[in-house]
Amino acid sequence: MTQLTHDRVATDAEIVAQIDEIRADLGPRSEFRDPAFLGRLARRLEASSPLGGVPIVQAFVEDLRRFGDEGRMTRTKAIVNDPDSGVILGLFDASYFPSLSLDFMSYRTLPTDPGLAEGYPSPTMPVVSKSRSEGFIARPVVALFPENHIDGTQESDDLIFYFIDKLVDRHLGTTKLLIEEIMDPDAVPLVRAASVDELNVAASWWVRMHEFHHRQGDMPLPEFLFAKRSKALAGLEELRCDVSGMMACRSDARLAADEAALASEFILVERLLRYPVEGATRPNYDAVASQVLFTFLLEDGGIEIRDGRIYLTQDFYGVLRRYLDEVAAIESLIHDHPVEAVQAELRGFAHRYVDYDEAARDYRHMPYFSAVKERLGI
Repeated sequence: MTQLTHDRVATDAEIVAQIDEIRADLGPRSEFRDPAFLGRLARRLEASSPLGGVPIVQAFVEDLRRFGDEGRMTRTKAIVNDPDSGVILGLFDASYFPSLSLDFMSYRTLPTDPGLAEGYPSPTMPVVSKSRSEGFIARPVVALFPENHIDGTQESDDLIFYFIDKLVDRHLGTTKLLIEEIMDPDAVPLVRAASVDELNVAASWWVRMHEFHHRQGDMPLPEFLFAKRSKALAGLEELRCDVSGMMACRSDARLAADEAALASEFILVERLLRYPVEGATRPNYDAVASQVLFTFLLEDGGIEIRDGRIYLTQDFYGVLRRYLDEVAAIESLIHDHPVEAVQAELRGFAHRYVDYDEAARDYRHMPYFSAVKERLGI
């Protein structure tokens, strides 16, 4: 690795300032994998004192110079994947995180419950940001996945970062309002009373459960990521993981009971209440997932709407189990049918429960949540 010598190592604030200055005139995203562009970026970083003394910058510069031959960000990811480094740096290209380009973050990790880590292992890193460049500030960027780097790859040991402070901010800013305005006043008592520190724990449990369940079932990720890229199928996958996480938190006696109970409520309100109001003009895939959940629960007797509020019925968790069973039955077809046939079955299942605009070939917000969005100004 090329050793870059400078007088001192920059502080996090100085790194952020330098990265923000460079990213401001970085150039078009279409050039992000062009060797000439990457060479210019490497030289600019190398010349930017005191960035060159930062180990992850050194690794990043070396990867940029070798990208034309190797097509990988191996050295950079080795540091990103080391939890003790406490830093993330990369050149990112993800359509669902358009604010990300050249970006840096420093973070602190959150403690992990040993029983959760042992029973539901995954390369998930729940963190709280310390310093971050402009791209990471954007509201939609609540996570970072290995394939978001320009090499577009994900290895089994690559860390998946979730920015818990942003998830909790969303909860406090939007979900809490929805709980008060449209939920049964007696429902989810634990999440209503939770402190910020307790919400941090609950959100950490959520993302660990979520990533673990992505890797379970007949069509796990990342193996079947290629087959689940559409809004409908991505939404079903997100919902499958969250419902599985809720059910595990309620039923697994190995888990710390208080934390698991709070996590189950937290997942429920985020998935059932907040995601349906996300997306300014058209629902995103998470909102589509929550449309499926809401309609499935309503039609199958898991929830009732009374005076504009959502009430959970006694059969709520039984209905969730039936949802998981139906999706699992469809995905099990992958062993005997081509992937296109299973995709069609999953899409047909999803479209039974969503508001799909055939003319626009996209989804609409459901009337119930459209009215909520308008009334509450979300």
